[in-house]
Amino acid sequence: MVVSVEVKMPHVVFIPSPGMGHMIPLFEFAKRLVKNHDILVTFLVITTEASAAQNQYFQSPDIPSGIRIINIPQVDLSNVVDDDTTVLARLCINVQESLKPLKSILIEINPNVVIVDLFTTQAIDLARELSISVYSFYTASAGLLTFSLYLPTLDSEVEGEFVDLLEPVKVPGTRPLRVEDLLDQVRNRKIDEYKWFLFHTNRLNLTDGIFENSWEGLEPLSLKAVRENEFYKSIKTPPVYPIGPLIKPGEYITEKDKEIFVWLDIQPPDSVLFVAFGSGGTLTREQLTELVLGLEMSEQRFILVARMPSDASSVAAFFNVGNDQNDPSVYLPEGFVERTEGVGLIVPSWAPQTAILGHASTGAFLSHCGWNSTLESLSNGVPIMAWPLYSEQKMNATLLTEEVGVAIKPEVEAGKKVIGRKEIERVVRVIMEGEEGKIMRRKAKELKESAEKALRFGGSSYNSVSHVVDVWTSTI
Repeated sequence: MVVSVEVKMPHVVFIPSPGMGHMIPLFEFAKRLVKNHDILVTFLVITTEASAAQNQYFQSPDIPSGIRIINIPQVDLSNVVDDDTTVLARLCINVQESLKPLKSILIEINPNVVIVDLFTTQAIDLARELSISVYSFYTASAGLLTFSLYLPTLDSEVEGEFVDLLEPVKVPGTRPLRVEDLLDQVRNRKIDEYKWFLFHTNRLNLTDGIFENSWEGLEPLSLKAVRENEFYKSIKTPPVYPIGPLIKPGEYITEKDKEIFVWLDIQPPDSVLFVAFGSGGTLTREQLTELVLGLEMSEQRFILVARMPSDASSVAAFFNVGNDQNDPSVYLPEGFVERTEGVGLIVPSWAPQTAILGHASTGAFLSHCGWNSTLESLSNGVPIMAWPLYSEQKMNATLLTEEVGVAIKPEVEAGKKVIGRKEIERVVRVIMEGEEGKIMRRKAKELKESAEKALRFGGSSYNSVSHVVDVWTSTI
């Protein structure tokens, strides 16, 4: 007689912070837990100031039945933020206000595990109070993770501003970090942006483990450092599990989007430069003009995701990405659209990025080097024209150009404030038709194969997840 033994599976709750750069990788991880490991998942969504793109994302028809989505009711932020509140500070205040009912939610749904991201670490205390195991999902690079773990020590040892240091920051176990590459959130220690970032990084080692959205083949130095270097052991860093690259495997293509792929289908292989600045990136009016005229001068095929320029902030679209109230003819140079017809395609505000990067005609990606965009590009074997705008993107651009060798970065001419059209023309030609571009494309395709291997059954990232699932299962 065969006796069947019922194995009770863990119930995992995800608590992401707002913004597509956090929602997408955590949700993709949630889907993998359901599909590959039969985990029950509840996904909490902060709806306050949610963008149109976020709302559309969670209406996708392919959400697995094992994921329950709970929308946290909107809260009024009018008394706690104003027009001068910076993006990260606003996001963190939003999280703080939105998570006030979290304790009652957790008591009601009774999970075994809570997974937070870098900006929802307030939930760690509640999870501990309720005797729930808690893990962190680090959505950025392993390189930034090592810096984040080192930051509280750096904060205690350095007086004055980090940007005034005369030498690079010696992050334990990794390459020194140039001062000019420091992420925006640590460039002014007096403002709320820095205080919030320090608050959250200080809590990374309070969890039972850290999931890292990277893989061994992309960042071996940083991953080795965080596992083996004595500094990270001394601060009691929890186990770090590289489980990436976690990106959208496919996208729902709307009727409006289909014309993009009709156009791509008739272009030669590797001939199109895709130009997009992530979920919130914006250029100044002067820089946007130089960019599009440089594209025109290069005579290369391109898809441009056009967004209203902003002279005030490089992240002006963060809270309204996907808003269709955008007419490129209002702000692009006169005659540009007509002169580039057939060679270029202009898409207002938002485009199905993963699908475009996966198309055979896409040959390179002009990107702000946000980590999600970086992973999407490399997972599709597409080299990058690096154009960092904000946050840690300069760090990512340096990693891609100097360590990994899959990117090229245009430079600002001495005495200028923007990248000129001639430099843009030059770099576009290099990456699209030069020998250097071919080498980068080959390396990018090798990383694509490396990523696929890591995610497959028995691969390093798959095994990382399986190990943690076994830990969860053994404790319930």
